[in-house]
This record gives sequence, C-alpha cells and structure tokens, in this order.
Amino acid sequence: MTSLPSSAIRPFFGWHVVAATFLLAIFGWGVGFYGPPVFLYAVVARTGWPVAMVSAAVTAHFLVGAVVVANLPRLYRRIGVPQVTVLGASLLAVGVLGWAVAQQPWQLFLAAFASGAGWVAMGAAAVNALIAPWFSQRRPAALGMAYNGASLGGVIFSPLWIALISTIGFAPAALAVGGIMVLVVVLLAVRVFSRTPESLGQAPDGNDAPIALRKPLNAAPPVRQSLWRDRRFLTLAAGIMLGLFAQIGLLAHLFSLLVPVLGEAVAGLAMGGATLAAIAGRSAVGWLMPASADRRLVACLSHGVQLLGSLLFMVSAGDNGPWLFLGIVLFGLGIGNATSLPPLIAQTEFAPIDAARVVPLIVAIGQAGYAFAPAIFGLLRSDVVTDGALTTTGGGTLLFAAAAVIQLAAIICYLAGRGR
Repeated sequence: MTSLPSSAIRPFFGWHVVAATFLLAIFGWGVGFYGPPVFLYAVVARTGWPVAMVSAAVTAHFLVGAVVVANLPRLYRRIGVPQVTVLGASLLAVGVLGWAVAQQPWQLFLAAFASGAGWVAMGAAAVNALIAPWFSQRRPAALGMAYNGASLGGVIFSPLWIALISTIGFAPAALAVGGIMVLVVVLLAVRVFSRTPESLGQAPDGNDAPIALRKPLNAAPPVRQSLWRDRRFLTLAAGIMLGLFAQIGLLAHLFSLLVPVLGEAVAGLAMGGATLAAIAGRSAVGWLMPASADRRLVACLSHGVQLLGSLLFMVSAGDNGPWLFLGIVLFGLGIGNATSLPPLIAQTEFAPIDAARVVPLIVAIGQAGYAFAPAIFGLLRSDVVTDGALTTTGGGTLLFAAAAVIQLAAIICYLAGRGR
C-alpha cells in the first residue's frame, strides 16, 4: 500500500498564521496604536503638562516607529522573524510602563522611543510580512482577516485602558497588559511564526489550491528605474501618508475631545465603536472586492467615507446628538482600509520582487509622515486643565476641518497614480 505524502494530508498552515497574526495585531494596535490617545489624556490629567508637549511625545512614538519599520526586512534577515516579534513586544511593554510612571518630560520621551520602536514589529508591515509568504491570490482575504485583529484591538483596548487606569491605576494597568502581551507573543513566535511554507513543504494559498491560485497575482515586469521616479510608487506613498496623517492626527485627540461631551466611559465605548466599524469596512473590502477591481478607486471610496465622517464631526459642534455618532461610524469604516489597502495596491501594480521593497517603504513613509500628526493637530487645540479635567474650547472644529482637507488630498493622490 502506498502512503500519501505528509504534505498531502497536512492541513494548510497558512490559516494558522492568519489566526496567530490576528491575535498579534490585537495587542499591537490595542497597545501601540489605540493606546497613545488614552495615554495622552491620562498623562495630561496626571501631570498637568501641556497637551502640545504630550502630543509631541505621541509624535516621537510614531516617528521612531517609522525608522524601525523601514529597517524591518533587514532586521528579519539578521535576527529572525520570531526574535524580532518578541523583541518588539518587550520594548512596547517597557515603553508603556514608562508612559505610566514618567515624572519628567525627558522620561516621557524616552518611554515613547521604546514603545514606538516596539509596536511596529506588531504593526502593518509586520502583519504583511508574516502573511505574504503564505498567500498570493487569497492575500486580500487573509490580510483582511489578520488586520481585523487591529480593529478588534481598538474595540477591546480603548475602553479597557480607561477601565483599568481608573480602577487600578496607570502603572499597574501597564504592568498587567504588558506582561500578558509578551507572554502571548512569545508563544505565537515559538509555535507559529517560526514556521515557513518551505519548512512544511507547502505552497502559497495551500497545496490543495488550484494551480491558477499558486501563480503570482500579477505579471508586471520589475521596475528598472528608481522607485523614487515611479509615479505609481510616489502617488501610493503620498496617498498612504496623507490618509494616515489625517486619521492618526484625529484619532490621537478624538478620545480627549469626546470626554467632555460623552464622559470617559462612553467616550471609550465610542472609540471601540469606531473600530467595530473598521472591522466591518475592512471585511467588506477583503471579501467583496473582485480580484480585477481598481484598488485605488476602492481606497478613494474608503477615504471619501472618512471625509464625510470628519464633516459630520464639524456639524455636531461638540453636541452628543446623532450626527456625532454617525460621524464616528463613518470615520471608523475607513480606519482599517487606510492600512490594509496600500499593500494590496502594491501587490497588483508591482512585480513580486518590487512589491517586497515597496510595502515596507510606503509603510515607513506613511508612518514618518503621520508621526507628526498628533503634535501638529495638537497645535490646533485650545485646552484648559481644571482639577485634572481636560476641556477643549471650540469642540475641535479646526481638527475636524484639517482632517477633511487632508483626506481629500489623499484621494487626489490615489487618483493621480491610476493608469499607465
């Protein structure tokens, strides 16, 4: 009797990678992305430091991450994917604890350096790097599922941070969350991220996938000129940078803007609601977008919905009526797509050898640009801290207007890169 090859009976491991990356993204975004807006509010309330200064620390968090993410491929080659992932989680845990205990501004910025360097090893470029070897044609759906962990991280951690900080304090909350995060990431790195398709004798999209699914999605020739002279690359990089600049600038301040209107508990739930909408928006794109769709137009539609959300924030004018909640939903629908669509655009517009360079570069450019958003948006605020309570005059109208204008600029960039 002839036995079947082990690769023929072994389940496709790629979906295990998706599940593990989903869990990784919950912690990465829940702590490193959705955490800083809450940290900003908590630090200002605890210390009375100017919002602009603490916003600059949030900027440092994202700016340091941009430098690290640009070098992630090199770090993966030299250290290894599992090791880099664990190191990133450890740095993030130490950095968040630093946010909680900082007594001097320089200590806050040192903490921001650690948290910013760590979270990108659990961020967008890391998720793409972990998923890409396992999927080609099915990559939009796989990435959409993995990136939904990022949105679920916001759903879980936005209210969780508020609850933990208000009940047990910032430092104990940072220790508890950081410790659990590092433990989970170590287990994922050992059990899942240490595996590769080659080591298991499997092909992208699965050994049972049709032959057509095992072929690269595009047959674009490699870029023979510098990427910096390629219109597709420049417009894609500008689009992701502007879109994320508007998004991060607004998200970094949205919680503290909602607190005077909704209260801390409801504001935390509202932030979680925005990320629930992000899950819906990303899932719809991941599962419903045809393989032949113009992904730049899909990105434009997503940013257009967010633009409407920003305009509704302006209409609500600090009121807790239906326009405010509709604005939260519309803005949230595009949160996930702003991160997940650009790598998918790169997959169709560039040959695989170029896409491997393009994705980390556009993510790094995007993060380097949006790193300045919290500080710049912070300059548009007029705040008063009274008895530990932070109040913003004018309801943040300038912030919402700036976000809408920048989102429109992102749409123009994506449109400018269409065609040959």
